[in-house]
Amino acid sequence: MATQTSLSPGANTALTPLPDAQRLFGWREHASLWLSLGVGLLVMQIGAYLVPALGTKAAALVIVLGSVLGAGLLAWTAKIGCDSGLSSAGLMHATYGSSFARLPVLLNIVQLVGWTTFELVVMRDGTLAMARQGGGFQGAPWTLATTLLWGAVIIALMAGSMVTLVRKFIGRYGLPLVMASLVWLTWQFLLKANAQGLSALWNRPGEGGMGMLSALDLVIAMPVSWLPLVADFSRHGRDGKGALRGTWLGYAVANIWCYALGVLVTLTTPSADLVAALLVAQGGLIALSLILIDEVDNAYGDVYSGAVAGHSMLPRWSIRQWGVGMAVVCTALATVLPMHSLEPFLLMLSSVFVPLYGVILARLGNASNVANLVSARKVNPSAVGIWFTGIACYHLCAQFAPDFGSALPSLALTFTLAALTRNAGRSAQ
Repeated sequence: MATQTSLSPGANTALTPLPDAQRLFGWREHASLWLSLGVGLLVMQIGAYLVPALGTKAAALVIVLGSVLGAGLLAWTAKIGCDSGLSSAGLMHATYGSSFARLPVLLNIVQLVGWTTFELVVMRDGTLAMARQGGGFQGAPWTLATTLLWGAVIIALMAGSMVTLVRKFIGRYGLPLVMASLVWLTWQFLLKANAQGLSALWNRPGEGGMGMLSALDLVIAMPVSWLPLVADFSRHGRDGKGALRGTWLGYAVANIWCYALGVLVTLTTPSADLVAALLVAQGGLIALSLILIDEVDNAYGDVYSGAVAGHSMLPRWSIRQWGVGMAVVCTALATVLPMHSLEPFLLMLSSVFVPLYGVILARLGNASNVANLVSARKVNPSAVGIWFTGIACYHLCAQFAPDFGSALPSLALTFTLAALTRNAGRSAQ
């Protein structure tokens, strides 16, 4: 772990190890943060995609295995970030070179702007769906007003302290309320399952159309999507092992729970609209309101990480200034962009980060001098070549072997190649 105690004025804090005085997270803070970030309507919706293609038992197995594996990758990256004190942008610089790393950092900013905009749309649409239960909030003016309201919340949060938000709000108040809502919704839909025949639902066979490996790919997709962000938070940890344990436990629990709840809702209350199905449950309006509020920290996490990445490229703007600016841009985009047509583009952008982190994990996973590698060279050709190979593998698998998934093969390929060439890559630095 870095032992730096202070940063000089005007320093690029994204590419410099965080001082010890700013490392306040223990394993509980890591666990609370990632349990909270792992809960979301989008996760439940993706969980709903597993059925009826898979049988219930197969879906449960895939959810547990995929969540444990995906959260493990996330936790490993968190440990590297904590041990080095570097942000995600810093890890990219250490692996790919100080000049070339600007490309993945820029791509990360673009995807985070897109996903933040998408989160704002999800929160807006969920709010309007709940409001319509009372027969109001119809028309474009309400849509605009609701978008601006949620955008203002994100802007206000970005003006404050991330560490304070995690330690004083999420851990103490936000997370217990969200957990209570998940417990309530799970209980309500388990009652529905019991009334419909719990044994029959559990033993229900799959209808086909999705293999186990491609389903595993779908489950791993959510934790892997957080790989470009996790170090921005874990660098605030006091201990690398605590960051690993807390991140792994928190995210695995959240991912398993939300995917499983999505499956349960789909089996008991088939609907094209997950929000509408959740509202059917007794007390669903209150529970959904709490989950919707929890979506705020997902959007906040995206903006905060994007702000750290932006600061790494233009350090004269502080992380707070970058964050407020990005929140304003995302709010404006959420009022005009057709998000459903943009989702494939966002998923395509996300695909580049799976092989990107295969290389990072292999090259930095056992390194003891990560911070010293940030300015070691401008371009690391072997790392760059392996990353591009992994991107090609990802898309070739999706095109010609969809039953095997894309994330796992490209991750395995890049990790293996980067590990085999680790010494060559370091000796050239």
